[in-house]
Amino acid sequence: MKHFLSLIALLCLCAGAFAQSNTQTIKGLISDSLKKQPMGYVTVALRHNKTNLPVKSMLSKDNGSFEFTGLPLKSYQLVLASVGFKNKVIDIDSTKKLIDLGNIQMSASTSSLNEVSVTAVRPIIKQEVDRIGYDVQADPANKVESALDMMRKVPLVSVDASDNIKLKGNTDYKILINGKPSSLVAKNPSDVLKAMPASNIEKIEVITTPPAKYEAEGLAGIINIITKKNADQGYNGNISTRYNTVWGVGTNLNATVKQGKFGLNGYVGYNRQNKQSTTFQNSINTFNPVSSVLQNGTNERGNGKNKYGSAELSYELDTLNLITANIESYTYSMAQASSQYSRQFDDSSVVNQAYHLQNATSNHYSGTDVGINYQLGFAGHKDQLLTTSYKYSSSGSKQINSGLFTERLDYGMPDYNQYNNSGTKEHTFQLDYVQPLKKVTIEAGAKAILRKNFSDFSNDNYDDVTGKFVNNPTQTNNFDYQQNVYAAYNSYQVKLSKWTGKAGLRLEHTTVDANFTSIGSVASQDYNNLIPSVSIQRTLKSSSINFGFSERISRPNIWQLNPFIDKSNPKYINVGNPELRPVLNHSFELNYSNYAKGSVNLGLSYSFANNTIQGVTSIGKDTVSTTTYANVGHNKRLGANFNVNYPITKKLNLSVNSQVIYVWLTGTYNSIFYTNKGFQGYMFGNAGYKFDKGWRVGMDGGFDSRYVLLQGKDNYYVGASMSVSKDFLKDKANIGINISNPWKKYRTNDSYTKTDQFEQTNSNQNYYRNIGFNFTYKFGRLNSQIKKNQRGIQNDDSSGNRGGNH
Repeated sequence: MKHFLSLIALLCLCAGAFAQSNTQTIKGLISDSLKKQPMGYVTVALRHNKTNLPVKSMLSKDNGSFEFTGLPLKSYQLVLASVGFKNKVIDIDSTKKLIDLGNIQMSASTSSLNEVSVTAVRPIIKQEVDRIGYDVQADPANKVESALDMMRKVPLVSVDASDNIKLKGNTDYKILINGKPSSLVAKNPSDVLKAMPASNIEKIEVITTPPAKYEAEGLAGIINIITKKNADQGYNGNISTRYNTVWGVGTNLNATVKQGKFGLNGYVGYNRQNKQSTTFQNSINTFNPVSSVLQNGTNERGNGKNKYGSAELSYELDTLNLITANIESYTYSMAQASSQYSRQFDDSSVVNQAYHLQNATSNHYSGTDVGINYQLGFAGHKDQLLTTSYKYSSSGSKQINSGLFTERLDYGMPDYNQYNNSGTKEHTFQLDYVQPLKKVTIEAGAKAILRKNFSDFSNDNYDDVTGKFVNNPTQTNNFDYQQNVYAAYNSYQVKLSKWTGKAGLRLEHTTVDANFTSIGSVASQDYNNLIPSVSIQRTLKSSSINFGFSERISRPNIWQLNPFIDKSNPKYINVGNPELRPVLNHSFELNYSNYAKGSVNLGLSYSFANNTIQGVTSIGKDTVSTTTYANVGHNKRLGANFNVNYPITKKLNLSVNSQVIYVWLTGTYNSIFYTNKGFQGYMFGNAGYKFDKGWRVGMDGGFDSRYVLLQGKDNYYVGASMSVSKDFLKDKANIGINISNPWKKYRTNDSYTKTDQFEQTNSNQNYYRNIGFNFTYKFGRLNSQIKKNQRGIQNDDSSGNRGGNH
C-alpha cells in the first residue's frame, strides 16, 4: 500500500510537470430557475465552437458547480443538459485565462423535441433491467490492451491462469458478437480475443437474465461483445499494429463506408504468435494395486497463425424497408512437438515400464458465418418491426497426431498416426415481431435450428512386419449427431416512471439422432422445455435495484460429444461422450447499482442444477488415465459480486471487479460417490492516471482462485501489468506499451485430481512475462448513420466456451 501511495504521489507531481502555462479555466454554478436551488449531476459538455467536436465533459457537483481546467486558449461552446430541463448552450470566445460564468439558470422543459445533441460523460458500467454493460470506449486503457485484457474488468467475468474466460465462476455460458453467435469464438475465444485490440470494441454486455427472445442455452448467461462501428455518411476507420514478446505480431483494419442507401462495415485481422518452448511434469499414483507413473518433458509450440475478418452490408430500400447481409470467417493453425519421458514404478519403486515419445501435433480450426436479414418497419410507430432472418454457420477442427517411441522398457504400444476432422454445420431460420404500445412492448417470434455435429476419425498403427502403417478399425469411424431445435417465444416489457419489468416464456422442442457409420444409431432424444424469465428494475435518484429469475439449458457441444480418442499422451487419454444429455439450471439474481459519482455495483446470486456435465477421470489398465464427460453432477452456487469504478480526482480513476462464490458439488461416477465444496472467486483492480498532452499511465493487478471441481481443484493465478500511452496528431494516432508480470518469465499451472483409487497431478509451464507495443491510427470522416436490423439471429442454444465443471 505504501508503494502504491508513493506511485500516486509521483504521478501527481509528474502531472504538474506536464501542465501548460498558457491555458484557460472555465467554471460556473448551475441552478434551477424556478426553485432557485443548485442542480447536481447536470451533464456539462464542452466542444469546439467551429467543428462541434467534443473536448471534455463532466457532471456538476452536488452544489451545482463545475470547472474545466488546462484548456487551450480557443473558442468553445458549453452545453448543459439534464432530464426534465431545456438544454442550454453558451458560446465562449475569450482569451481570458479564467472565465467565471457565475450562476447559470436552467428552465424546466415543456417539450423534448429539437434538443441539442450533447456528448455526455459516459459511465463505464451501466445496469439495465436484464444486463450489465461495460463501455470499453469510455475506458482509456482500450488503446493499449487486448479484448481479453478488457474482459478482466467486466463485472461477473474473470480470466484464469490458462486464459479461460469464466462467467460467474462458470465455464458454461455463450459468447455473442454483435448479438449473434460467431465462428470467431466457436472453439477458442481466448486466442481470438488476445489478438483483437480492445479499441475495436464498443462495449461488452453481461446478460445475467437473458429474455425469452434468446435461446435458453448457457447456464451462467451470455457475454455479448459489441464491436465499434462508426457508421456515417462518407468513410472512416482505423488501422492498428502491435507486437508482443509472447503473442507475436498482429495487425487489424476496421473501415466503414456509407454512400446514399448503401452501407458497408468491414474488419480484418492477422496475428502470428511467437514460437514457445515450455516444460511439463505429470504424475499418477494408484493405491490398489500400488503403482506410480512419472512423466516429464518439453513442448515446442510453433508459430500459431490467426486470420479473421467480417463484413456487414446494408441497403435501405426506403424508410421502412431494410436489408442487411453479413459474413464472418476465422482460421487458426498451430503445430506443436513434444518430447515425453515416461516411467512406471511398482510398489517397491522399481521401474517396470518406460518409454520416450516424440509427438508431433498439427491443429487447424476454421469457421464461417453467412447471414441475411430483412426488416419491415411500420409507419405508425418507428419501433414496430417485423424481421425475417436466415443464417448458415460452419465451424470445424482438423487434428493430426504422430507418435514415435524409443527407449522402450516392457512397453508394447506401436508407433501411430491419428486423424480427426470434427465440427458443426447449421442452418437457422428466424422470425421476430415487436409491437410497442404506450407503456408496454410486446415481442414474439419463432425459430428453427437444423444442426449437424460430426467427427470423422481414424488411427493407423505401425506394423513391424510390413514396415507400414496399418489402419486400426476399432479406432476408426464416422460419427454424426443431428440436433434440431424448434422454438417459439413471447415476452412483455412494461416501463413506468420508476419501474421496469420484463417477463417472457420460451418453448423449445429438441430432437437428437446420433449414430456411428459402423454400428448405426447410438442415441435418440426427443424433449420439450418451457423456459421462463423475469427481470424487474426499480430506478432511484442515481441508483437502481434489480431482480432476475431465469432457467437456462446446457446442451452438449461437439467438443464434449466427440468420441475421438486423443492419444497425443498415451498415459493421459481424452475422449468425448456421445450419450450426454442436456442440463437445466435455475438462477436467481439481486443487484444494486449506484451512479452518483462513478459507479458501484453489488450483487447476490443463487443457482442450482442436477445432472450437470462434469469432466471426470478414471484409471485403467497399465495405469492409463482417461478423462471424459458425464451427466453426474449436482451443483449449487451462492455468490456475491462487487464492482466499483470511481474517479478519485479529475485525472485519477480506480476500479475493482470481484466476486466470491461458495460451491456445493456432488456426483456419482463409476459407482463412486464424490463430494466437494468450498469458496472460489477473483479480484481485479485497476488504477489509471491521465496527464496533459494525451499521456496516460495505467496499472492492473488481479487474483483468480482455485476452482472447485468434482474430483479435485485447478490452479490459482496472480498477475499485474502496467501501461503507458500517448495520443498525438490531434488524437488521430496513439502509441502505447504494456508490460505484464515483469518479475518472472514463466509460471506453472497445475491441476490436482484425487479419488479413493488414485491421485493425479498435472503441471504445465506457461509464459508469464510479456511486453507489448501497439500503434493505432484513425482516418476518414462520416456524417450519417448506417441503418442496422434491430433483430437478427442469435444462436446461443448449444454449450460453448466451457471447461470441465458446469
